Amino acid sequence: MARSLAGFLALFLFVLICGAASLFQPISDSHRSAALELFTPTHGSFKSLEETYEALRTFEVLGIGKKPDVTATACRSISETLGLLTSTPKDLFYALKANSIVKCKINEKTSEGIITRLNTAVNGASSLLDFYYSIGGLVLIKDQTSKADVYLTDAEGVFRSVKAFSQSDGRWRYSSNNPESSAFAAGIALETLAGIVSLASSEMDQSLIITLKNDISKLFDSIEKYDDGALYFDDKLVDGHEHQGPLSTTSSVVRGLTAFAAVTAGSVNLPGDKILGLAKFFLGIGVPGDAKDFFNQIDSLACLESNRVSIPLILSLPSTELSLTKKDSLKVRVNTVLGSNAPPLTVKLVGAFSSGSKDASLVESQELKFDAETGVHILSSLPKSIDVGSYTFVFEIVLHESEHEKVYVTGNQTKVPIFVTGLIKIENAEITVLDGDLGSIETQKNFIHGLISYIYRLDLAGQNVVSLSANHLQKLRISFQLTTPRGRAFKPHQALLKLRHESKIEHIFVVGNSGKQFEILLNFLGLVEKFFYLSGRYDIELAVGDAVMENSLLRAIGHIELDLPEPPEKAPRPPPQPVDPYSRYGPKAEITHIFRAPEKHPPKELSLAFLGLTILPLLGFLVGVLRLGVNLKNFPSKAIPATFAILFHVGIGAVLLLYVLFWLKLDLFQTLKLLGFLGVFLVLVGHRILSHLAAASAKVKSA
Repeated sequence: MARSLAGFLALFLFVLICGAASLFQPISDSHRSAALELFTPTHGSFKSLEETYEALRTFEVLGIGKKPDVTATACRSISETLGLLTSTPKDLFYALKANSIVKCKINEKTSEGIITRLNTAVNGASSLLDFYYSIGGLVLIKDQTSKADVYLTDAEGVFRSVKAFSQSDGRWRYSSNNPESSAFAAGIALETLAGIVSLASSEMDQSLIITLKNDISKLFDSIEKYDDGALYFDDKLVDGHEHQGPLSTTSSVVRGLTAFAAVTAGSVNLPGDKILGLAKFFLGIGVPGDAKDFFNQIDSLACLESNRVSIPLILSLPSTELSLTKKDSLKVRVNTVLGSNAPPLTVKLVGAFSSGSKDASLVESQELKFDAETGVHILSSLPKSIDVGSYTFVFEIVLHESEHEKVYVTGNQTKVPIFVTGLIKIENAEITVLDGDLGSIETQKNFIHGLISYIYRLDLAGQNVVSLSANHLQKLRISFQLTTPRGRAFKPHQALLKLRHESKIEHIFVVGNSGKQFEILLNFLGLVEKFFYLSGRYDIELAVGDAVMENSLLRAIGHIELDLPEPPEKAPRPPPQPVDPYSRYGPKAEITHIFRAPEKHPPKELSLAFLGLTILPLLGFLVGVLRLGVNLKNFPSKAIPATFAILFHVGIGAVLLLYVLFWLKLDLFQTLKLLGFLGVFLVLVGHRILSHLAAASAKVKSA
């Protein structure tokens, strides 16, 4: 039970610390390690060009140098796909996507054929995805070829055709036949329209661009929010085939938004906090375990890293747990979402509040010192007003240059949960057995002299134990004091006293406190029924634990021999103790076999006489053979028959020898097993020799 109580304390403290944390960290080495595990080629290549592009794009964004070399197989697959006349616009799109990274050479004739086929696909497109793959393919081939005539002759007409799928709430449909709209389709539409603008041979009608910017604002009006400030898009499940999760949907919108902002003049009228909220959503996911989700996360963060709307800056802490004992410094980092260095700025600690309290800030606003070598903002020592406990620190980021305020977004203020730990002083610990009815604590203080049976000073930090005895008319008092490193009273989350009887029945009591003093008084007269009138030895354990207490303890402080009265007839019985489910797998009791006593053997002389009688038939056989004489005239003279004849007689001798061994040492099962092998051997060689003798006899008779 001690183990279970310790485990409960550890689990409680762990959940308390982890449950309050809502800190976002930029991309780290853990993502790079996960990328190499998730994107592993099979026999030197990936399953499709789509997977090839996603893997290579992820490696490129994360800057992974030691990555699988799939260039040769990728170029071969790209060349085959681009050269096939049966390749769909989707096939061409992903082939060109992959080629944008591996940089395989495409000849002019192939390029011209691709441009012609994609233009034809644009003219015949009837759905949003048709436009997406064909327009996207033209944008990619334009960047990968030297030809300057890759453009749309009627860009505004194509723009209006795609715009026809939009809805009044900023969402888009996949086709005119599908009435359902989604944010995922809106992201695809924005990326497609960005491609149309870049392929236009002349400047687009600005009214179309303005209308589309208004649609983007409407789309962001429907964005959803988590409590930690993360923003995301999600589609209601209408058609399982078309439904995408929040990660895929939000990733689609981010790609479309950043692509459109990159090709249009002016700015997209979106609050910077919404861009920061999207960044928090992708970073809050952690490290996805699915390759597709991982790509969506990394690719979206790469889009946010270099977008023309607002570049989010992320405030993070290497550690949110600070120790007063170790005199830890408060360290803060500010980076982009991919971990790049931030522009010149200042980090301020503008407030610190005790968790769950609405009181005024415990600290005054102060700047953190920037260390240029490590890129960390440092507060070397915590203010004296900060003691052990859980706090919410409020940080503010101030950019040095006003021009950067138009490029970067930092958010107003960032709240971070901080846990300050330390060694708690445990002092004046005593365990006392009291006689008589002492009434209140004040009465005990006044009349304590002469009423104390035992009083022990406890060293809870050491290993000393005490041995006490008491009866039902006495009381047990345990007291101690807890003080923080700053000298203030400390109240832990749990202070428990446990008494365990030798029959494994346990009783747990909560230790109360008044300021620094913790005390519990057990009146055994009022506890006899709770103790089921069980006299005997009770082990005493004290548990004191807290999330911020570096020296939480679970100590056996001794035992007490209790002499309780005999139980009355209707006294409650102790509950049955639970059976350990793992005891069924433990060692079993040894089984002792009792064999029947052997029967009395006959005299030795009688046994030898019967042995002689069993040998008489063998002697008779030998005498008969000697009298008749041995006839070897029919023994084969040729080599092969003679060999089988010899083996046959050897087999008969082996059977006779086996009988002797059975008599001397072998058991029945061993004998039958060996006799089975010898029997098969005798049948085979015997059949051969008898067949030979029969054939020889037939020749003699015919002659």
